[in-house]
Amino acid sequence: MIENSDIGCHKSIIERLVMSKLEGMPTKICTADEFTGKKVVDREGIAYGKVKHIHIHPETMTVSGVTIHEGFNNDYFLSSEYIDKFTEKSLLLNIPPIRPNAQVVDIDGHKIGTIKRLQRNPQTYELESLEIASGFMKTKIVSKSHVWGVGEKIILNMTKEEYKNLK
Repeated sequence: MIENSDIGCHKSIIERLVMSKLEGMPTKICTADEFTGKKVVDREGIAYGKVKHIHIHPETMTVSGVTIHEGFNNDYFLSSEYIDKFTEKSLLLNIPPIRPNAQVVDIDGHKIGTIKRLQRNPQTYELESLEIASGFMKTKIVSKSHVWGVGEKIILNMTKEEYKNLK
Protein backbone atom coordinates (compact mmCIF):
# COMPACT_ATOMS: atom_id res chain seq x y z
CA MET A 1 0.00 0.00 0.00
CA ILE A 2 1.29 3.50 -0.89
CA GLU A 3 0.99 6.14 1.81
CA ASN A 4 0.57 9.88 1.25
CA SER A 5 4.09 10.55 2.53
CA ASP A 6 5.47 8.18 -0.12
CA ILE A 7 3.56 9.99 -2.86
CA GLY A 8 4.75 13.41 -1.66
CA CYS A 9 8.39 12.34 -1.73
CA HIS A 10 8.12 11.06 -5.27
CA LYS A 11 5.67 13.60 -6.67
CA SER A 12 8.02 14.84 -9.40
CA ILE A 13 8.76 11.27 -10.51
CA ILE A 14 5.05 10.47 -10.65
CA GLU A 15 4.33 13.71 -12.55
CA ARG A 16 7.02 12.83 -15.12
CA LEU A 17 5.62 9.32 -15.55
CA VAL A 18 2.11 10.70 -16.09
CA MET A 19 3.40 13.38 -18.50
CA SER A 20 5.47 10.89 -20.50
CA LYS A 21 2.41 8.68 -20.99
CA LEU A 22 0.13 11.34 -22.47
CA GLU A 23 -1.10 10.11 -25.81
CA GLY A 24 0.59 11.75 -28.78
CA MET A 25 3.17 13.54 -26.68
CA PRO A 26 6.74 13.30 -28.03
CA THR A 27 9.25 11.76 -25.64
CA LYS A 28 12.03 14.36 -25.97
CA ILE A 29 10.28 17.52 -24.79
CA CYS A 30 10.39 19.48 -21.57
CA THR A 31 8.69 22.43 -19.93
CA ALA A 32 10.22 25.89 -19.67
CA ASP A 33 9.90 25.62 -15.89
CA GLU A 34 12.63 22.97 -15.88
CA PHE A 35 15.21 25.57 -16.95
CA THR A 36 14.52 28.35 -14.47
CA GLY A 37 17.33 28.55 -11.94
CA LYS A 38 19.88 26.85 -14.21
CA LYS A 39 23.34 28.40 -14.53
CA VAL A 40 24.12 30.45 -17.63
CA VAL A 41 27.64 29.89 -18.96
CA ASP A 42 29.57 30.68 -22.13
CA ARG A 43 32.02 28.47 -24.03
CA GLU A 44 34.88 29.60 -21.78
CA GLY A 45 33.01 28.45 -18.68
CA ILE A 46 32.30 31.98 -17.45
CA ALA A 47 29.08 32.10 -15.42
CA TYR A 48 26.67 34.99 -16.07
CA GLY A 49 23.91 34.25 -13.57
CA LYS A 50 20.86 32.01 -13.62
CA VAL A 51 17.83 31.70 -15.89
CA LYS A 52 14.93 33.65 -14.39
CA HIS A 53 12.42 33.55 -17.27
CA ILE A 54 12.21 32.00 -20.72
CA HIS A 55 10.45 34.23 -23.26
CA ILE A 56 8.33 32.55 -25.93
CA HIS A 57 7.29 34.28 -29.16
CA PRO A 58 3.47 34.15 -29.15
CA GLU A 59 3.08 33.52 -32.89
CA THR A 60 5.91 31.09 -33.60
CA MET A 61 5.98 29.48 -30.14
CA THR A 62 9.80 29.50 -30.25
CA VAL A 63 12.19 30.77 -27.58
CA SER A 64 12.80 34.46 -28.28
CA GLY A 65 15.12 35.00 -25.32
CA VAL A 66 15.76 34.62 -21.62
CA THR A 67 15.92 36.86 -18.57
CA ILE A 68 19.12 36.29 -16.61
CA HIS A 69 19.31 36.98 -12.89
CA GLU A 70 22.79 38.01 -11.75
CA GLY A 71 22.67 39.08 -8.12
CA PHE A 72 20.41 41.47 -6.25
CA ASN A 73 18.24 43.59 -8.55
CA ASN A 74 20.42 42.80 -11.56
CA ASP A 75 18.34 41.12 -14.26
CA TYR A 76 18.92 41.47 -17.99
CA PHE A 77 17.51 40.07 -21.23
CA LEU A 78 19.41 37.98 -23.77
CA SER A 79 17.84 37.35 -27.16
CA SER A 80 17.82 33.89 -28.72
CA GLU A 81 20.88 34.66 -30.85
CA TYR A 82 23.01 34.35 -27.69
CA ILE A 83 21.67 30.87 -26.90
CA ASP A 84 23.58 27.80 -28.04
CA LYS A 85 21.57 25.16 -26.19
CA PHE A 86 19.97 24.12 -22.96
CA THR A 87 21.55 21.18 -21.16
CA GLU A 88 20.41 19.24 -18.13
CA LYS A 89 22.40 21.56 -15.84
CA SER A 90 22.81 24.87 -17.68
CA LEU A 91 22.08 27.25 -20.50
CA LEU A 92 25.09 27.43 -22.83
CA LEU A 93 25.75 30.69 -24.65
CA ASN A 94 27.45 30.88 -28.03
CA ILE A 95 28.26 34.60 -27.59
CA PRO A 96 29.36 36.16 -24.30
CA PRO A 97 26.89 38.95 -23.41
CA ILE A 98 27.55 42.62 -22.81
CA ARG A 99 25.51 43.21 -19.69
CA PRO A 100 24.70 45.96 -17.18
CA ASN A 101 27.07 46.31 -14.21
CA ALA A 102 29.87 44.45 -16.01
CA GLN A 103 33.33 45.84 -15.38
CA VAL A 104 34.90 47.78 -18.27
CA VAL A 105 38.66 47.88 -18.83
CA ASP A 106 40.92 49.50 -21.42
CA ILE A 107 43.01 47.61 -23.98
CA ASP A 108 45.80 47.29 -21.39
CA GLY A 109 43.50 45.88 -18.69
CA HIS A 110 43.21 49.08 -16.60
CA LYS A 111 39.82 49.58 -14.96
CA ILE A 112 37.64 52.27 -16.54
CA GLY A 113 34.28 51.69 -14.84
CA THR A 114 31.11 49.64 -15.13
CA ILE A 115 28.30 49.49 -17.65
CA LYS A 116 25.43 51.59 -16.36
CA ARG A 117 23.06 51.16 -19.30
CA LEU A 118 22.88 49.49 -22.70
CA GLN A 119 21.40 51.58 -25.49
CA ARG A 120 19.65 49.55 -28.17
CA ASN A 121 17.90 50.32 -31.43
CA PRO A 122 14.17 50.36 -30.54
CA GLN A 123 13.13 48.54 -33.74
CA THR A 124 15.81 45.85 -33.96
CA TYR A 125 16.93 45.70 -30.31
CA GLU A 126 20.50 45.64 -31.63
CA LEU A 127 23.08 47.11 -29.27
CA GLU A 128 24.23 50.57 -30.39
CA SER A 129 26.20 51.96 -27.46
CA LEU A 130 27.16 51.55 -23.81
CA GLU A 131 26.83 54.08 -21.03
CA ILE A 132 29.86 53.60 -18.79
CA ALA A 133 29.94 54.92 -15.24
CA SER A 134 33.38 55.79 -13.90
CA GLY A 135 33.30 57.47 -10.55
CA PHE A 136 30.50 59.33 -8.87
CA MET A 137 28.14 60.95 -11.42
CA LYS A 138 30.62 60.53 -14.30
CA THR A 139 29.28 58.67 -17.33
CA LYS A 140 30.25 58.49 -20.98
CA ILE A 141 28.50 56.93 -23.92
CA VAL A 142 30.71 54.71 -26.08
CA SER A 143 29.75 53.18 -29.41
CA LYS A 144 29.68 49.38 -29.57
CA SER A 145 32.40 49.68 -32.24
CA HIS A 146 34.81 50.53 -29.39
CA VAL A 147 34.25 47.11 -27.76
CA TRP A 148 37.29 44.94 -28.43
CA GLY A 149 36.40 41.90 -26.31
CA VAL A 150 33.67 40.46 -24.13
CA GLY A 151 34.04 38.01 -21.26
CA GLU A 152 34.05 38.47 -17.51
CA LYS A 153 35.05 42.05 -18.31
CA ILE A 154 34.26 44.26 -21.29
CA ILE A 155 37.48 45.34 -23.03
CA LEU A 156 37.53 48.59 -25.01
CA ASN A 157 39.83 49.09 -28.01
CA MET A 158 41.47 52.17 -26.48
CA THR A 159 43.68 53.18 -23.60
CA LYS A 160 42.35 54.79 -20.43
CA GLU A 161 43.81 58.11 -21.58
CA GLU A 162 42.00 57.88 -24.93
CA TYR A 163 38.79 57.06 -23.06
CA LYS A 164 39.19 60.14 -20.84
CA ASN A 165 39.56 62.31 -23.94
CA LEU A 166 36.30 61.11 -25.52
CA LYS A 167 33.62 63.78 -25.76
